[in-house]
Amino acid sequence: MNARIDTLQVPQTTLSTDQQIGQIAVQLPGATAVFRRLKLDFCCGGQVSLAKAAADKGLDANAVLAELSALQRSDAVPEAASPSALIDHILARYHEVHRQQLPELIRMARRVEAVHRDNPDVPVGLADHLEAMHEELLSHMLKEEQVLFPMLKAGGNPFVGQPIGMMRAEHVDHGEALDKLNALTHDATPPQGACNTWRALYAGIAQLGDDLINHIHLENNVLFPSFEASAAPAQGCGPSGCACSGAGTLQA
Repeated sequence: MNARIDTLQVPQTTLSTDQQIGQIAVQLPGATAVFRRLKLDFCCGGQVSLAKAAADKGLDANAVLAELSALQRSDAVPEAASPSALIDHILARYHEVHRQQLPELIRMARRVEAVHRDNPDVPVGLADHLEAMHEELLSHMLKEEQVLFPMLKAGGNPFVGQPIGMMRAEHVDHGEALDKLNALTHDATPPQGACNTWRALYAGIAQLGDDLINHIHLENNVLFPSFEASAAPAQGCGPSGCACSGAGTLQA
C-alpha cells in the first residue's frame, strides 16, 4: 500500500446555517446523504444557504445543522485504552462509519458516471470498484466482529496469531484497493468545473481513504502486536507451514 499509515487528524469543519448547502456537501463527507433524505438540492441548487434551503422545505435549519454536526468524527484514540476499549473504538469509529460511507459513495459515483459520461475526466469504473471494496470490507469486518475481536476481548489464546495473520493479509488487499481508488480519482482531486456532486463524491472518497488507513494502522500497529507477542508460532501442514488448521476459523 503506497498510502501512508500514520494517524491522520482531520480538521473539523465549521458549520453554520448561513453556509451554502453546496459548500457543506463538499466540505463535510456524509452530508449528501442527509440532504438527499431531506430532499435538499445540494448540486444544481447548492448556491442557497442552509437556512433558506431548510425554510423552503419547511424544515428547522438548526435541527438540520445538528444532524450535520453529528457527522464530524474525531480520530482520537481513548487515552491508555485497554484492548477491549480499543476494539470498541474501532467498531464505533471505523466499522460503523465504513458501513455508512460506502453505499452513499457508490450512489454518487453511479450518478457522476451516468450524468458526466461524455466528460473525458469521468472516473469510469469507479462505482464498480467502490462496490467491490464495500463487499470485501463487509466480509472482513464481519470476521473480526464474530471471531477475532471476541477472542481478543477474552484475552487471546496461543493460536490467535493465525487469524490475526489472515486479517493482516486482507489489510494488504484493502491497501491495494485504495491505491486503485486513488488512481481512478487522481488522488480524489476533482477536475476543474466539477459539479457539487462530483466534488462531494471525491471529498467522501478522501475521507474513506483516511479512515481506512487509520483503521488498519490501529489494528496492525497498536492492537495486534500485544497479542502476537504471546502467541505460538503458526503450525502448518507438514513442511509447507500453510497454517490452514487455524485459517478455517475465519471463513465467512
